[in-house]
Amino acid sequence: MKLEIITPSSTLFTGEVSLVQLPGIDGLFEILKSHAPLVSALKEGRVKVVDDQNQEQFFDIRGGVVEVSHDKVLLLAE
Repeated sequence: MKLEIITPSSTLFTGEVSLVQLPGIDGLFEILKSHAPLVSALKEGRVKVVDDQNQEQFFDIRGGVVEVSHDKVLLLAE
């Protein structure tokens, strides 16, 4: 699935991933390929990204919103 992590000042990440773990307001949750459509608010925390080669990357955010639709994840982060 395609992931984009965008902040007001730059694009932090764009690429194909197999998993995204996010700090939701009610706790951590994960998004995998073929996830149902979703819109959720995010709190401050760490975003974990696992790419197609099983390499992990982490991004610290201060909050934001995520939208999942048709194997595309758009994360608007602070």
